[in-house]
Amino acid sequence: MSVHIDIAGLRPEGVAVVPSPLAELGQGLHALSEPAHHPGLQGWVTGVTARLDPHLADRMCEADFLWRTTFSDLFLPWAGLPDRRTLPGATLAEELDQLDKLSDEQFVDAAMEFTCGTCYGETGPTTLSDPETRRRALELAAARGPRQLRFGERLLADPPRIRAWLRQFLRDCDEAFFAEAWARLRHQLAADARHKTDLLRRKGLAEALAAVSPAITLDEEAARITVDKLGDGRTATGDGGLLLVPTSLGWPHLMVLHRHGWQPVLHYPVGSPELAAPQTLEQLAMRMTALSHPVRMRMCRHLARSAHTTSELAQVHGMTAPEISRHLAVLKKAGLITTRRRGRYVLHQLDVTVVARLGSEFLEGILR
Repeated sequence: MSVHIDIAGLRPEGVAVVPSPLAELGQGLHALSEPAHHPGLQGWVTGVTARLDPHLADRMCEADFLWRTTFSDLFLPWAGLPDRRTLPGATLAEELDQLDKLSDEQFVDAAMEFTCGTCYGETGPTTLSDPETRRRALELAAARGPRQLRFGERLLADPPRIRAWLRQFLRDCDEAFFAEAWARLRHQLAADARHKTDLLRRKGLAEALAAVSPAITLDEEAARITVDKLGDGRTATGDGGLLLVPTSLGWPHLMVLHRHGWQPVLHYPVGSPELAAPQTLEQLAMRMTALSHPVRMRMCRHLARSAHTTSELAQVHGMTAPEISRHLAVLKKAGLITTRRRGRYVLHQLDVTVVARLGSEFLEGILR
């Protein structure tokens, strides 16, 4: 499973690396709503929450599904503007003006993304104009809960009112906590953007993407970028550009905007050593499958304590050497055991460092 971006015809100058204050505010709201996703931000979350005005905290809950369960494309409004080459604004105020330039149809479809009911990656009727799409979106919103249903009904009944509400809410968040955070974070993000831009100019797109995340690969012959994600999607730069947007508050989320008709965006985390070499989802699934077999689990108990030969394991488990060899082959293919030779004996041992990382790799994989 992965998201593919067709970049046929994309010129080097069509790729830009630019921080976005509005996208970073969205990530901040997500971290405040889901602190368990971001253990490294615990201090910041605690500090913001402690001094948050109760009225603003209540408003934050009113539409938190825009940034809690999904990350709405409303936080990346420049990608939806007609020329598909618009860059993020330098300030939050500029980006809120860009948000105002989205059509009501774009705004509503992006806001209703939490229902998973709109045709995200393909063209189709809009929620605002098509009665059947509208009915289905409200039905899915109702399945998510009464708060989501009320928001959907208000949004579809009066889009300008919700647009004004969201703009004022984001401005109030900026005043309450984000302006202070952005003053600190923007320097790190600007430095990362300069570094990636330098890589683009000196070494090309493949090197820049590799520096963004090992989960992103470029097939130059096919003119296609592939992002290893737990989901499928396709988009194309077409006659537009490709944007790389760094975030300091977003680890472990590596997100791809692939909404039909919008400029493709790679929204990637910076400054997190944990992301240096993530396992592919295929490797992760292979390792978890290998460990799920009861015989291999019992073998791991012995292999974690010391190295053993195939014959020793066969004797301990009451199995034949070929049976043990087959189980060892599965563990070795998954990268869970190491082998070394001692004279005429081959010793196998569990790689406890790899196994210890499985929990964090699982979390990073499903949240990527």
